[in-house]
Amino acid sequence: MNRILKYYLDTLIRTGDFTVIDAEGTSRNWGDGTGKPLTVRFNTRAAERAVALNPSLKFGEAYMNGGTDVVEGTMYDVLALIFQNAGNNVTSRPWMRAIEKLRRGARRIVQYNTPRRARSNVQHHYDLSGQLYDLFLDEDRQYSCAYFERPDATLEEAQLAKKRHIAAKLKFDREDLRVLDIGCGWGGMGLYLARNLSADVVGVTLSDEQLAIAQARASDAGLADRAEFRLQDYRKTEGPFDRIVSVGMFEHVGVGFYDEFFARCSKVLKDDGVMLLHTIGRYDPPGNTNAFVAKYIFPGGYIPSLSEVMAASERHGLIVTDIEVLRIHYAETLKHWRERFLAHREEAKALYDERFCRMWEFYLAASESAFRWQNLVVFQLQFTKSLDTLPITRGYMNAEEDRLRRLDEPAVAAADVADIQERQAAE
Repeated sequence: MNRILKYYLDTLIRTGDFTVIDAEGTSRNWGDGTGKPLTVRFNTRAAERAVALNPSLKFGEAYMNGGTDVVEGTMYDVLALIFQNAGNNVTSRPWMRAIEKLRRGARRIVQYNTPRRARSNVQHHYDLSGQLYDLFLDEDRQYSCAYFERPDATLEEAQLAKKRHIAAKLKFDREDLRVLDIGCGWGGMGLYLARNLSADVVGVTLSDEQLAIAQARASDAGLADRAEFRLQDYRKTEGPFDRIVSVGMFEHVGVGFYDEFFARCSKVLKDDGVMLLHTIGRYDPPGNTNAFVAKYIFPGGYIPSLSEVMAASERHGLIVTDIEVLRIHYAETLKHWRERFLAHREEAKALYDERFCRMWEFYLAASESAFRWQNLVVFQLQFTKSLDTLPITRGYMNAEEDRLRRLDEPAVAAADVADIQERQAAE
């Protein structure tokens, strides 16, 4: 076995039952023998060497390209064991810290998300086949952290609860409020606000696939007069708007463009307006995006610390009026996505290939593990431009959420009936 890899595993794995078969066929075991036995096999010496030197990038690459296989357990099991043993110190060795330091020094170049480059980055991920997303997302195609009001909530229930939770924080105190949805995805959030709160929504995206589906959904729902979706960069959007909502888009802005983002939001938000930003974040100081995710899944992406978000928003006249940190909710969301993706793995393989399926299996497993055992959470940040825009206690949020829940119940019941009928037909 590669000596550096052996040293790394000797100092990393303290608990569990972890076996590695090297490229020569020799097996070694680490851990205290507890838990589910897990075995990884290296198929080439090159894969061993690469993973030893830069595991945050090369382990995923090796798995994706067939340099490693999980022969006992699953990739999620393996990553869970590694992250539980390492905590936030997966890249704790000197040479690994040096690599991460270089990456952090270059992050403004890597995340130089000009309008043209931002569009290219979005197309890389969100313009994949629509059939792929149908395999693992909920019916509304919510591709962001759900909100689990109950531990046994279905993915559909939790994604509906997320939309309701956000809507309550925006405080729709009258009809016909004009809303900007930055990074509108396939239109789910905007359509919810148009349908349930009689809002006039402008949703912007850089994805052709998302735009076409959002526009079709608005037309099919009879909401085209209230929900307009555009292929437009947020920097080109003109106001004014009574409300701004952005869900799962800020991660694509890039640290060098935070000032531009908040400057635009401040410019188009009315003086008595409300903004809600929902973004993945890190609970520790600024760092790097996972190398594998940055290279293969979300090029140009970055997960901010709260201090980075606050510093930028403060410079542009926005007052933070509420902060909520969603813990574990995204891990549970990703669990649903991972399990659904694996259940439909052969269909994904027919759309793409085995390498793509391995890449996405690793992405979903690593992301879930990071939200469970590393430093990732979700921030929901509410902003205004005046201290007296909103009530001075949070009771209005709970009251509105309860009201919207009563409105949502018939839709949830209908969805449950449809699901039962579909399962019965399949049987």
